[in-house]
Amino acid sequence: MDADTIRRMIEDGLPGARAQVHGDDGVHFEATVVCEAFRGKLPLVRHRMVYATLGELMGGAIHALALKTVTPDEAA
Repeated sequence: MDADTIRRMIEDGLPGARAQVHGDDGVHFEATVVCEAFRGKLPLVRHRMVYATLGELMGGAIHALALKTVTPDEAA
């Protein structure tokens, strides 16, 4: 697994999202995801939204994903 593939999956799964993903070992990653759809949602719900874009890869090909999820206003 690579960071660019994860970024594309997140952005494809959350319309309008912008994601930055980093990870050097191919199984542990960090991502910052900016998405308007996060507005009014608690962090746990936001994280679940991102995990849903990755499906079965979570816990498999992606062993760990540290997330920062923010709205465009929060990112500014």
